[in-house]
Amino acid sequence: MTTRSEVHFLSQGERCAAWLYLPQGSQPAPIIVMAHGLGGVRQMRLDAYAERFRAAGYACLVFDYRHFGGSEGVPRQLLDVRKQQADWRAAVEFARGLAQVDGHRVVVWGTSFGGGHAVHTGATVEGVNAVIAQCLFTDGLASGLAMNPITSLRVVPLAIADQLLAWAGAKPIMVDTSGIPYSAALMTAADCLDGYLKLVPPGLSFQNRVTARAALQIMAYRPGKLARQLLCPALFCVCEHDTVAPTRPTLRHVRKAPQGEVKLYREGHFDVYIGQGFEKVVADQIDFLRRHIPIR
Repeated sequence: MTTRSEVHFLSQGERCAAWLYLPQGSQPAPIIVMAHGLGGVRQMRLDAYAERFRAAGYACLVFDYRHFGGSEGVPRQLLDVRKQQADWRAAVEFARGLAQVDGHRVVVWGTSFGGGHAVHTGATVEGVNAVIAQCLFTDGLASGLAMNPITSLRVVPLAIADQLLAWAGAKPIMVDTSGIPYSAALMTAADCLDGYLKLVPPGLSFQNRVTARAALQIMAYRPGKLARQLLCPALFCVCEHDTVAPTRPTLRHVRKAPQGEVKLYREGHFDVYIGQGFEKVVADQIDFLRRHIPIR
């Protein structure tokens, strides 16, 4: 049975909702700070990872970005890179101050777009002792070039219009986070819509959409360039058939991490969340944790 509690912390004055998992035992455990990818929320399989880490003896803080899930923020579904980076910084600071854990041993864990944030956080935030990033977004330019041109022609005008409306204080224009091929969505490869939505548990009130202006920030975001600045051990779990975060640019970036380890999987972007893909990747992550951030 899962042992977790609902907690919250402040990021730039707004509440971020989170789960705190605490393992059994009397000694304070290392803590893993975790968050999802593009438009994702905690319930979309992050609990499965956290339960495995907790069983292995680690505490976990699993949070929702502002504007998503249980966290505050208006308008809803606003994906803002700088705000999400601030949420990661606030989460790490909160985790380090928790009396129940060993705040001197903090791991950041991110998946997909959150994997890029994990690299950014590990390179720029004090007190991070290890990084785990899976199917990670590293290069917005590369991801944009991998997008079907028809989709780009549909999304970019909406993104520009939404940004102009935002400056005027008007209601945002929304696009689907994941959609069918050639649609006006941020992820439209053949495996994206089903792969993304299968992560949503039954009964969860979930919105498969974000503010269109996010596309402009995503294309300009290149967190992979910071991999060479990671001074701590880092594990990069890379999918060989990734239609969202292209494999070659990802490998080019992460292989520059001084203490980086790369694991390759013959899976697609959404296959590491469930089934055998999940079992393989979570086993490798626990092995990495035991070697670099062992339980005392």
